[in-house]
Amino acid sequence: MDFSLNQEQEMFRGYVRKYLDGAGETKTARAYIEGETGSLSTLLSGLAELGCTSINISEDHGGMGLGPLDLIPVLEETGRSLLPGLFLETNALAVPLIEKFGTEEQKDRYLAEIAAGTKTFSLAWLEPGGSYNPSDINMEAKSLNGQLILSGVKTMVPDAELADHYIVLVRTGKGKRKDGITLLIVNRNEMNITKCQKNIDETRHLAALAFNDVEIPMDQVLGSMHQGWDALQEGLLYFNAALSAVIVGCMEKVVEMAAEYAKIREQFGQPIGRFQAIKHRIVDMKLDLETARSLAYYANWALESGAEDRVQAISCARIFATKAFVRISSDNIQIHGGIGFTEEIDCHLFVKRARFYENYLGSTEQFYKQAATALAW
Repeated sequence: MDFSLNQEQEMFRGYVRKYLDGAGETKTARAYIEGETGSLSTLLSGLAELGCTSINISEDHGGMGLGPLDLIPVLEETGRSLLPGLFLETNALAVPLIEKFGTEEQKDRYLAEIAAGTKTFSLAWLEPGGSYNPSDINMEAKSLNGQLILSGVKTMVPDAELADHYIVLVRTGKGKRKDGITLLIVNRNEMNITKCQKNIDETRHLAALAFNDVEIPMDQVLGSMHQGWDALQEGLLYFNAALSAVIVGCMEKVVEMAAEYAKIREQFGQPIGRFQAIKHRIVDMKLDLETARSLAYYANWALESGAEDRVQAISCARIFATKAFVRISSDNIQIHGGIGFTEEIDCHLFVKRARFYENYLGSTEQFYKQAATALAW
């Protein structure tokens, strides 16, 4: 079976790459590290004009009505340029969740704005000292006069300062079980961003959110009360399939960097690319890249077509991509030698992004368990 992208998808990739390359590739990411967000806003507006933010949104709400496969070219190209911000979380997590579980009012309220590129979403999941397990969701939402009252702290929220809305996991049932968790859509102006937190990847900022008796209307519940965990797992299938494609784009750029440097760096009177050890290392990196690409494409195809093995396909793609990205980004530094450790070239940026994705919205161990459970069924 051929899971490669069709001609129209590859043509659209060309437009996106030309635009991002014209913006300086990782120049926007470097500016974001320094605290300058203007170039990022300009870049995201340009992507919205190209139609990148409307691809997987239904036509009834201002989108193109396409599926995960059509999103791959954009995801890969944003990976190549290490695009900061919440494009992935908004279009590959919030959009599927709202499309599948949102009310018509919620769809009308949010999807058109996402399609236009004017609104973004982040995910408030973790709590201080907690993990991604449902038993660690302790922030209660108490019902009072037809509203939900939130008090507590969410930590390590991705790019919280860039988000207009947050999908927040809260506990509305008793105990520690997953069937007592509810998803809420919370506007940014309804809570305080208390502080920024250090992150290994400086192109992705993390922050804590403080909720002090925040009143949330019941129409902000996303999906069914007490059933938010199952809804989130469905949304995470879309997210992890998309993340695998983003990582493929990152890996492709890393392999290009390594191969190009091996051609121009000379040692003992010849390019280091002629040495067998370097040749073999780059070939291994290329094999990792193409394996990750095949798994990511199949995962997105399985998701779009509703294949029976979609859960294990997505889990395996996520596992392999994250581990391979760490491996080849480290190899890239070895090939570059001493200069690979400096900030003047991009090697370190990709290593840090690889480590950030390694346990992002779930650990490798959890994905192994998810794949094993799906295979057992």
